[in-house]
Amino acid sequence: MPKTILRRWHGYHLIALFSWSIVLSLILLFYQWQLGSFSLVVGVAILVLMLRAKNSFENEMTDYISRLTYRINKVGEEAVTSLPIGIVTYSETGVIQWVNPYMNEVLDHTLIGETVDVISESLPKRLRAEQDEFVITVNERAYRVVVKRNERLLYLFDVTDEQELKHRFEQEKTVLGTVYLDNYEEVTQGMDDQLRSKLMSHVTSSLNQWSQTYDIFLRRASADRFIAVLNEGTLEQLEEERFTILDEVREVTGQENVSLTLSIGIGSGERSLRELGSLAQSSLDLALGRGGDQVAIKERNGQVRFYGGKSNAVEKRTRVRARVISHAMRDFVAESDKVLIMGHKNPDMDAIGSSIGMAKIAEVNGKEGLVVVNPNDTESVSNLLEEVREHDRLWSQFISPEEAHEELTEDTLLVVVDTHKPSMTIDPEILKKVNRVIVIDHHRRGEEFIENAVLVYMEPYASSTAELVTELLEYQPHTPSLDVLESTSLLAGIIVDTKSFAIRTGSRTFDAASFLKTQGADTTLVQQLMKEDISQYVKRAKLVESASVYRGSVAIAKGDPAETYGRVLIAQAADTLLTLKDVVASFVISHVDEERVNVSARSLGDVNVQVIMEKLDGGGHLTNAATQLDGYSIEEVEELLNEKIDEYFEGGQSS
Repeated sequence: MPKTILRRWHGYHLIALFSWSIVLSLILLFYQWQLGSFSLVVGVAILVLMLRAKNSFENEMTDYISRLTYRINKVGEEAVTSLPIGIVTYSETGVIQWVNPYMNEVLDHTLIGETVDVISESLPKRLRAEQDEFVITVNERAYRVVVKRNERLLYLFDVTDEQELKHRFEQEKTVLGTVYLDNYEEVTQGMDDQLRSKLMSHVTSSLNQWSQTYDIFLRRASADRFIAVLNEGTLEQLEEERFTILDEVREVTGQENVSLTLSIGIGSGERSLRELGSLAQSSLDLALGRGGDQVAIKERNGQVRFYGGKSNAVEKRTRVRARVISHAMRDFVAESDKVLIMGHKNPDMDAIGSSIGMAKIAEVNGKEGLVVVNPNDTESVSNLLEEVREHDRLWSQFISPEEAHEELTEDTLLVVVDTHKPSMTIDPEILKKVNRVIVIDHHRRGEEFIENAVLVYMEPYASSTAELVTELLEYQPHTPSLDVLESTSLLAGIIVDTKSFAIRTGSRTFDAASFLKTQGADTTLVQQLMKEDISQYVKRAKLVESASVYRGSVAIAKGDPAETYGRVLIAQAADTLLTLKDVVASFVISHVDEERVNVSARSLGDVNVQVIMEKLDGGGHLTNAATQLDGYSIEEVEELLNEKIDEYFEGGQSS
């Protein structure tokens, strides 16, 4: 190539030289013919040299282009036939028209004339989805497919090594966990040293065996807390086996007649150890907020997975926390100009009763307590509200959400009772407008939670929020004097949530009921507040009549698709089904309005209905839960419910 360029340069100069020689020859012929003739001969010689140089340049250029074209064609042929890249062309109907030899080698047979699904069953679906790049598996190897839709052309690149490296990286990412012994201090309180040592020996032996089996680095941080370091691969194994360590520790401690359980918070998906530690602690708080005896795994994107939660939260025998919360509550009330109290949508006896109790706490601390109630959403507490209307002082404390917005100031304190989910409150907009929020609830904590609350009092062991509020009333500096309706409404909340002290009832539940009785609570009035008309009774009976038994011990009832049912009636039907012989869990499915289907779930404790409902975007307690689904028919919801029940029983009874 450099020679060609040189010759081209010479050719240009020869043309210029020849032109000048002709001009010079003509001038010389005019003045001196001998010199002009010589000059003309020289010009002719230059012309001959120029023509030869031109021919030589053209020949060399033609030869160069031929050789370059051959090489390029050869490279293209080699790329198509020899490089380890699959090339496939296909028709509009998905029939393979041509493949390069590499693709025939990959599948070990001729592909022309076959449909593209012969390469991979998922390929037609991916092509219909109009994805331009994706990964498929062919003969146990991974291939990245690049689609040229206009040409109907596929390029397949073997990325098996890349995928394996990526998988290995993901498997070896660090995961941090915090293992906590639930109720350790209370369980070991009063134990002699020998028994305490024996108990902890059993627990640490089980944990050490667990850590060795799964290659977990486990170190004790305090008497009731351990730090665990593992990787994503180990975490996957633990999830597949549903964290059997929870059952092992529960069984080992049970042999000593002690109800000591584990809660584990795990942080994953982060590279920073500090952030992993924060996620692990946040997960542990979530697990404890749901009653303990379970594992919470929180990822960077906020998603949480739960395992365990088979046992009821153990009642705390000491009231130390209740006293501390009560005093803190007094301080927050004293610093406020007024107190707004708000429960959940479609409030029940527990929500209204605990709201009335909180209004009393505000009153004894010299502040105005106002209960926010939506007058169009009080079907389940209509009897109680009728009694309140006859009580001038109490009725003056009830306001609508619209009135609540007008009452808001910078120093207003909002107390949310019987729920911790913003979307479940009567008016979520009020939450956004106040600076200080207190949450009092007895439900197991879910993923959705009221952020930045100044005080949170959540005790899943408690029978009801009314029980918690009653204890807070007892520990106020000046013990309040409740009138009959106030004490009765609190007692009604306890009675309704415990099904007349039949479920989720501990010694502190009876203590709270005893205190309310001394304050004048009327059990006869409670029965009147819980009365229903005969039409509702018949409607509930028809719901119970529609029930069928699934998996031998689960009762499922369905409402008439053409009718709507109140949430209270649905819950009552689920409670009734639970009284039937051999039934350990009950579910009632029905419309609560034209677009929304409600599922109410109940159990005796052997089945954790909370985790089943959480799989359907609901929540609640181990024995009492519910969910609401929009845009589904009753039959579709029943199919989904059966699927989640199957997952629960076949997956080791964990969430």
